[in-house]
Amino acid sequence: MATISKRENSKGEVSYQVKVRIKGYPTETATFIRKTDANRWAQQTEAAMREGRYFKTAEAKKHTLADLIDRYIENELPHRKSDHQKFEMQLNWWKDRLGKYLLSDVTPALLSEHRDKLKKEPSVKELKNGGRIEKERSDATVNRYMAALSIVLTKAVREYGWLEENPMFKVTKKREGRGRIRFLSDEERNTLLKACQEASNPHIYLLVVIALSTGARFTEIITLTWENVDLKRRIFYFMDTKNGEHRAVPISSTAYSLLSKHFKNATVRHINSDYVFARPDRKKPLDLRWQWEEVLKKANLKDFRFHDLRHTAASYLAMNGATLVEISEILGHKTMQMVKRYSHLTQKHTADILERMNEQQFKGLEEKAQ
Repeated sequence: MATISKRENSKGEVSYQVKVRIKGYPTETATFIRKTDANRWAQQTEAAMREGRYFKTAEAKKHTLADLIDRYIENELPHRKSDHQKFEMQLNWWKDRLGKYLLSDVTPALLSEHRDKLKKEPSVKELKNGGRIEKERSDATVNRYMAALSIVLTKAVREYGWLEENPMFKVTKKREGRGRIRFLSDEERNTLLKACQEASNPHIYLLVVIALSTGARFTEIITLTWENVDLKRRIFYFMDTKNGEHRAVPISSTAYSLLSKHFKNATVRHINSDYVFARPDRKKPLDLRWQWEEVLKKANLKDFRFHDLRHTAASYLAMNGATLVEISEILGHKTMQMVKRYSHLTQKHTADILERMNEQQFKGLEEKAQ
C-alpha cells in the first residue's frame, strides 16, 4: 500500500514523500511538490505493481545506458564471432553520448536525435604517418551503429529484465543504397597479385589467393587452423562462420600448391602453432591488415577493400557459369537476397541454357514451317 508524508524544510517549503510497499517488490519512493501529483503517482505505481507491469520500469530507473553497455562488453562481447573491436567502438560511441541517461529515459526520440548527429558527425581515421582523414558516415555505417546498440537493448529486455521493450525498434533506419559490387578487372587482379608476391611479408600472397579462390571473409581465412585444412582431400573447413554455420570449400590448384609449400616451411609458418597464419608467439592469428594496405598502395588500387575480394570471387563465379544457388553455397549466404546482386552477371549463362533448352524443344519445327 502507499503512504504519503508531508515534509517541510528549514525554508518552510512543503513537499510530499510517497512510499509504495507491495509484497514481492522493493519499496518505491518519490517526492513531489504537489499532493495531487503524489497521489497520482502512488495510485499508478501501486496499480502497475499489482498487475505485474512495474518491475521492468523500476529496473529501467536503476540502471544507466552506460551500466548496460559495460555489462554487455564484459560478459557478452567476448563471445561474438567477429568484429569485436568495431562493435565495441560503436557501443562506446553511444556510451559517450548517452551513457549518463537512465534506461527509462532512453526514448525513440532521443535515439533518433543522436542517429542524425551520428550521420553529421565526421568519422576520423588516424593514418600511420600521423595524418587524419575525416569523412561523413554513410547511411549503411549509421545503421550498423544503430544495430549494435539495438542488440544490447534487446539483451536488456530478454535476459537482464532491465527494459520492457527495445526503444530502437521504433527508430527508422537510414535508407541504404544497393549493395556495393566492386570487383577486380583482369588487369587489376594481375597487378594486385604481383604486388603481393613482391611484398615483404610472405603471408600476404597466400592470404589473397585464398580469398580470391574461395570468396571467404578476412576473419575466416586469418583464423584458419591446420586442423581445418584438409590437404589430402583438398578442402577448407571454415568453422563457426559469421552466419553461425560451418562451410566446406574446395582448395584450388594454385592455393593448394602455395599451402603445401607453406606447410613444409617450418620457419615461415611457425610449426608449433595451430594457425595457418600465426604470430611469432604462435598463440594468435597474424594481423595482416597493415600489410594489405601497403599492397593496395603499391598496386595503386582505388576504392578497394579486402571484402571486395569476396565480391570478386563471386563475380568471377557468376561470369563463368555458376548459378546463384552455387554462389550462395560457396560464399555461405543463408538467404539468396545477398547473392542476387550478382544476377546480372549470370545472364549470359542463363541465356545459353535457355537457348539450348529451346533448341531441343523446337528442333525440326522451323524446317517444317518453311
